[in-house]
Amino acid sequence: MGKMGVFLQYVKLVIFCSLLVAGSVSADWEYDYTASIDCLKEPLSPQYGGGFVENPKMDFGMQGWNVSGEGTKVEIMQTESGNDYLVASNRHDPRDSFSQTFELKKDVLYSFSAWIQISKGREKVAAFMKVSDQESVVVGSVLARAGCWSMLKGGFQVYQDYNAELYFLSNNTRVELWVDNVSLKDFSRKQWRDHQRKSIDRNRKRELRISVTNEEGEKLVGAHVTLNQIKPHFLLGASTTEAIIDNKAYQKWFIRRFTVTSFNNELKWYYTEKENGKENYTVPDAMISFFRKHEIPIRGHTILWDKPMMNSPWIHELSPRQLLNAAVHRMGSVMSRYAGKLASWDVINENIHFSFYEDKMRPNASAMFFKLAQALDPGTMMYLNEYATLEYPLDMEVSPSMYVEMLRSIRSFPGNENMVVGLGQQGHFTYDRLNISYVRAALDVLGATKMPIWLTELDTERGPDQIMELEEVLREVFSHPAVEGIVLWAGWKPTGCNKTCLEDKNFNKLAKGCARMCFTDNNFKNFPLGDMVDRLIREWRTTNMKGATNKKGVYQPLVFHGDYTLTFTHPCSDRNVTRLVNVTKDSWEPLEIQVVL
Repeated sequence: MGKMGVFLQYVKLVIFCSLLVAGSVSADWEYDYTASIDCLKEPLSPQYGGGFVENPKMDFGMQGWNVSGEGTKVEIMQTESGNDYLVASNRHDPRDSFSQTFELKKDVLYSFSAWIQISKGREKVAAFMKVSDQESVVVGSVLARAGCWSMLKGGFQVYQDYNAELYFLSNNTRVELWVDNVSLKDFSRKQWRDHQRKSIDRNRKRELRISVTNEEGEKLVGAHVTLNQIKPHFLLGASTTEAIIDNKAYQKWFIRRFTVTSFNNELKWYYTEKENGKENYTVPDAMISFFRKHEIPIRGHTILWDKPMMNSPWIHELSPRQLLNAAVHRMGSVMSRYAGKLASWDVINENIHFSFYEDKMRPNASAMFFKLAQALDPGTMMYLNEYATLEYPLDMEVSPSMYVEMLRSIRSFPGNENMVVGLGQQGHFTYDRLNISYVRAALDVLGATKMPIWLTELDTERGPDQIMELEEVLREVFSHPAVEGIVLWAGWKPTGCNKTCLEDKNFNKLAKGCARMCFTDNNFKNFPLGDMVDRLIREWRTTNMKGATNKKGVYQPLVFHGDYTLTFTHPCSDRNVTRLVNVTKDSWEPLEIQVVL
């Protein structure tokens, strides 16, 4: 190496060391909600400058990186543009790759990203943190490809201090693993909550600029303004059961607080057609009539279900052609009956985990059903609906990356290319699966699709920490800029939250008929879990906000998106003016409102 080369290496080393010192741990960074779902010719720069990863861009060879696996060959290679990256070859075990050791702290939330490529084909590649000889914590995974770079974005937390080893895993040991631009950033819980608050102010609220004058056009100082939200734009609701049809107390309890619903079972095929050819829509008819009367949107859950055991026995007896005819008849029956009456449809439930229709009919059955559904009810949004994408990063079959693949598969079907497909995340969290760092990262990836995202069946495990865990998930989801609505999976029925259910301490295996989440008792007096939900509903609305215009005759409050009544008075005027205002989310600019008193 010549003198100039030595000098350049020295300069790079000085810059590298200064970055390590400046960003070693816990700098007060804004969280980066961006993610890439595209496979790029060159990887993007590491988020947070790499955080506290040593040598994140591989500019200094193997510095900071170790070989993982006996016999594994690890080396630095370069792209055509001169970008350095790590390559692991001669792999004999899925975990054979490269590694780096970190000091992890409990009560800290970690955000991770890396750019991955493989030498041939397509493979799922995961990142893990080895925290002991027997235990590893999954960080995230991505469907990597040859010939371009894919972003793996994930997150995790640990519950005691560890010296942990980051490594990458691919079950196909015949492919080389390539990694570049790795980032690991730590956030305290306070910082995490601050990110939520700032994101809510930025994405759920808008500033009003209210100008008040008299009839002569003179600015009025001290005009009193009262704002009350009639209806929020962000919909937060709960599922319901047929028990709501005739129970006035249940109806009153529900409509006082929730703004959207989904039926637990009453729209499913096995409910409306238990026997072949004998359809009965009496119950869903009544439920839909009630909610439409009260202007509460309804999610259509679900037209079809790809899980074999959730199809009636008579359906399993059909030949492929008969099954196609029956499925098309089912779609025509339920969708023509309720076309234009529902806010959305789950077209084919859980079709990433399961493939009942694909196995019996054709591999592109889901895409075909989406096309038919859009034709039957063209004004209504069609949704995917799946579980474990947010809840369980170890289930790599439904990782955010694989979810995006299903979306692409549906939209690649002829005629579906421009279809807007909603991304339904069920969100069934259990006590050992709540990884709020991963939830945010997964939503980041799904948000990169620019498709609407809903939490469609959100619940948490019944137990001593249920209130805390549900609140944590609700705050995270509500604050995320990509999420548009939430349905809590808590449809009340008399047997669901009775004394026997509530006294059952076997949280992991509830007695038959018992609900995982109980907001209210059978007299519709809230349990503490219901009180917490009510508190958040109040917190996320702008009600009875009072203010006065300044010396310029202007009042500028920051309010949640939604429909409002604004009332104006002034000590020197006997007029009382009320305005209806729709505070939309289509702009970050202040909404100008002119009032004459």
